[in-house]
Amino acid sequence: SPLKSAFPLSARRHQPFLPLNRLPGVSASGMGLRLSQKFVFLLFLSGLVTLCFGALFFLPDSVRLKRIFLSKTEIQPVTVGSGSENDVREHGDGGGGKAKGLSRKPSVSHEATEERLPGGRAQEEPGLSRSKPESASERATSSDHRSDSDTFSFHRFKRCLAKAPLGRDGGKPSDPQTHERREKVKEMMKFAWDNYKHFAWGKNELRPLTRNGHIGNMFGECQGASIIDSLDTLYIMGLMEEYNDAKEWVQTSLDLNSNGEASLFEVNIRYVGGLLSAYYLTGEELFKTKVLELGEKLLPAFNTPTGIPRGVINLGSGTSWSWGWASAGSSILAEFGTLHLEFVHLSELSNNPIYTEKVMNIRKLLNKIEKPHGLYPNFLSPVSGNWVQHHVSIGGLGDSFYEYLIKSYLMSDKTDEDAKNMYYSALEAIEANLVQKSPGGLTYMAEWRGGILDHKMGHLACFSGGMIGIGADDGAQEKRQHYLDLAAEITHTCHESYTRSATKLGPEAFRFDGGAEATATRLSDRYYILRPEVIESYMYMWRLTHDPKYREWGWEAVEALEQHCRVESGFSGIRDVYTMTVSHDNMQQSFFLSETLKYLYLLFSDDDLLSLEDWVFNTEAHPLPIVRRSCMQDGATQDKTASK
Repeated sequence: SPLKSAFPLSARRHQPFLPLNRLPGVSASGMGLRLSQKFVFLLFLSGLVTLCFGALFFLPDSVRLKRIFLSKTEIQPVTVGSGSENDVREHGDGGGGKAKGLSRKPSVSHEATEERLPGGRAQEEPGLSRSKPESASERATSSDHRSDSDTFSFHRFKRCLAKAPLGRDGGKPSDPQTHERREKVKEMMKFAWDNYKHFAWGKNELRPLTRNGHIGNMFGECQGASIIDSLDTLYIMGLMEEYNDAKEWVQTSLDLNSNGEASLFEVNIRYVGGLLSAYYLTGEELFKTKVLELGEKLLPAFNTPTGIPRGVINLGSGTSWSWGWASAGSSILAEFGTLHLEFVHLSELSNNPIYTEKVMNIRKLLNKIEKPHGLYPNFLSPVSGNWVQHHVSIGGLGDSFYEYLIKSYLMSDKTDEDAKNMYYSALEAIEANLVQKSPGGLTYMAEWRGGILDHKMGHLACFSGGMIGIGADDGAQEKRQHYLDLAAEITHTCHESYTRSATKLGPEAFRFDGGAEATATRLSDRYYILRPEVIESYMYMWRLTHDPKYREWGWEAVEALEQHCRVESGFSGIRDVYTMTVSHDNMQQSFFLSETLKYLYLLFSDDDLLSLEDWVFNTEAHPLPIVRRSCMQDGATQDKTASK
């Protein structure tokens, strides 16, 4: 057994003794008793010491024990949640992409702001990682030896876009009704922003009922999550005064030298993603400088035996560890699988391959290990590289891993064949094992627990309609229409979860058993925290099909948000979507500004605003450009020739 093996052989093996009758002056019976007692005592003491140190250094995630023996300067306190999965979210202390919440965003208590379910940590010691890697700036190629083609040029990047980022006229639709609806979404954004600025400026999120700010524990001591998450939304909506206020705050107040414990996943999708998109949209060097500084601080999380990062990191010390609630100190699929897009762009901007190497190592490990029925379970040990549980979900804990596979392929200008193969193989396994049809004809994604289906679909899983849609055209020729039809069916099911509630907003999770179809049957699943996933799928399906129903469904959501979630000083989630007498949760999530309102604005805009020909969205809806390396290299050659 594992405990037995923790005892060294010397503690379990009898040692030879001199015959008792050869010791002068001592009776055999008396001396034998005393030696026996001593031996038993020493054996007990040795076993106790070995057990203590085994628990301290070899059992997974033994952070609390380590605190007893290590000084406070060597280990930072763990302050993430109470140790239960439901304490954390996706895309706040409550807190997607979704992976957004536990990825994409893990589910959380309705009173919590979102904290997507976070994931694990590892290094030489299975519970704690403390050493820092070589500085990324030290590893970067010296600027004196960089060629022009190696150095990122914002001007060359813009020349490689098929269309202007903001379109011909800011994506303004010609249809008067659509334009009016888009203006309404813009007004909602300004209202949410103005109240955040007035009551919670610099804090992570706004509490609109109590009119104060909320910091939470997902971002360490970093603050201003709503500011970073809103930069690109404000910019594309043309709210330039508000955008300039946000930019000034980044310049003067964004402090990345913090010692708090932060979610690697949340910091990556919100802060790294938000700063990257702000740079690519505006060319402001400020955002590039900040994001490269932050990216370097995330690297110590990868210091594990397998290279699979742990879920929590102290941005100041580099210490990392796993979430207390994660099974056996494991890392979470939707967290370590939702880094690829951002880290590739960190390598592009820094000219340092280390970021791409880190995420490619994750992919190599996943390709090596066995997948049950071709599926990817949600929990993986960063120490052994083996699955910890066979729980599979397209919602929280798993979601954005799959999203980032197809988006990695698209962002590579369709050159990343490995990502493509992984995505379509995973989709085939999902269809074979998870996709179900209800008696009423609704298509949904069930969850898989060691071969047993749980006929539940989370709001977080509703992003999958859009994901399958954007990947349809690159599937096998004979399956392309099938994938588009599947995407439409899933999006329809998620719309049904909205229309079957009294408020016309969807619950956190809905079931398909016991006579229920697309409705929440548990009180704990009835809340809505301003989530974007359903609207996200509406936006993608509109762009792919131009079926007007998607814009109508989006407008239904706008009306419901205005009626039930808008309060005097912002927007708030509600605790029960099935009652018209709403109870608000007092939290305006930062992803409401980054995702929900941005996707609604894009839904009512022309397709050339952030065209899908040029951009992919990370799981927090931050647009990142497609990497066209051949174009960038050709541009560098032309620039060099022209300068001669």
